[in-house]
Amino acid sequence: MLNRVRSAVAHLVSSGGTPSQRPKSPDLPNVTSAPPAATETPKNPPARPGSEIGTRLKTAETRANFSRPTFLQLSPGGLRRADDHTGRAVQSPPDTGRRLPWSTGYAEVINAGKSRHNEDQACCEVVYVERQRGVTGASREPTRNQGLCFHYWGLFDGHAGGGAAEMASRLLHRHIREQLKDLVEILQDPLPPPLCLPSTPGTPGFSDPSHLVSPQSCWSPQKEVTHESLVVGAIENAFQLMDEQMARERRGHQVEGGCCALVVVYLLGKMYVANAGDSRAIIIRNGAIIPMSREFTPETERQRLQLLGFLKPELLGSEFTHLEFPRRVQPKELGQRMLYRDQNMTGWAYKKIELEDLRFPLICGEGKKARVMATIGVTRGLGDHNLKVCSSTLPIKPFLSCFPEVRVYDLTQYEHCPDDVLVLGTDGLWDVTSDCEVAATVDRVLSAYEPNDPSRYTALAQALVLGARGIPRDRGWRLPNNKLGSGDDISVFVIPLGGPGSYS
Repeated sequence: MLNRVRSAVAHLVSSGGTPSQRPKSPDLPNVTSAPPAATETPKNPPARPGSEIGTRLKTAETRANFSRPTFLQLSPGGLRRADDHTGRAVQSPPDTGRRLPWSTGYAEVINAGKSRHNEDQACCEVVYVERQRGVTGASREPTRNQGLCFHYWGLFDGHAGGGAAEMASRLLHRHIREQLKDLVEILQDPLPPPLCLPSTPGTPGFSDPSHLVSPQSCWSPQKEVTHESLVVGAIENAFQLMDEQMARERRGHQVEGGCCALVVVYLLGKMYVANAGDSRAIIIRNGAIIPMSREFTPETERQRLQLLGFLKPELLGSEFTHLEFPRRVQPKELGQRMLYRDQNMTGWAYKKIELEDLRFPLICGEGKKARVMATIGVTRGLGDHNLKVCSSTLPIKPFLSCFPEVRVYDLTQYEHCPDDVLVLGTDGLWDVTSDCEVAATVDRVLSAYEPNDPSRYTALAQALVLGARGIPRDRGWRLPNNKLGSGDDISVFVIPLGGPGSYS
């Protein structure tokens, strides 16, 4: 059985080659697990806390039109095969190279012609966060450690071009690193986080605390803030700063389009899964399925979008209505009573059709065909700063949020076996594969390998991609049940939860 599975995977999956020359910015040093020799210093004063990274990490050269993750180590020939829409060869890191952290498995395949290139990008890093000296003041106990390391995985599903996804794959983890610098000492201290970080006399914002009114005199007792919530806030701020950097550099550095972002940060025994878009993550633990994200689409965020349109009707112009109807209202239906729902409703009711109701609905379609302003099918992500309604000057970006939803999974609370995994996938996987089908593939593939075989997770990622892609037939790519396979780019990470050893 073991030999048959390995032979089948080897036959279907193309191998990599020598390392490719993916363009790198000269002022972006490689991220390693070792502490840097010196602390980077911003050249210009920041406009807001954390925004200095946009200056330090600014790329000085035009990026190539097509690139793949460096950890794939693709040769020029391998890069051409990865860009072939006809063969759609599955790409994975070579067995001969250094394995990804935690023996993480990864596989990807290009779309069937939906776009010119593969617009998905991926990143897997071990990032060192240097401690900011003197952040918490002298009242807290000093720590021995000078910094922290976090493990990082990211999937970025681009649309309307691959520039935003490529940029996010290079820089988002560095924004997270910058946001965590102030927290290194706090996270290593068992005491609750301080309410305020000290200011230096003579700097903007400094005030003498002797002149301040005691909080207890006019406020209720201080809210409890956990270390976990500080990490969540750091990730959320990093997403916003990444989006702001894209807005600043969208012209000079070809940051076209936008991207969904699904990121995992492992820090101090906990997994932080941050999702902005329609990619998804699930944990398979002892055969059980634990969702770690949800999709953000026009349907799942209907009420948020409608509320914004209601509060700021100028964003809709004279072309759209924030109300939703079961179908487009016709002029002959003026004065009739039709089903509708607004930003406050989860059910439906009837209203008299007025002239304004003839406008195009803010949200139209359903399922994968649902769109915001008849244009885009996702409501959270990075980029899309130039996106406008077709044949109009109305911008769509005000309706799109860059903030992720962050879910936390404490690895130290459970006993994990080598078959327990966290699966990350872009929508190319989930469009044609259910959670139960993923869990069945996890059980089938991993049971064919020895528990200590590190290649088992790459084989699993390849099997998931192959299962979603299907095989070529006369009528396109088909699944075993003869339904259409995914014609989208497909990218999958498989992160073992029981393999890396101690989580302390």
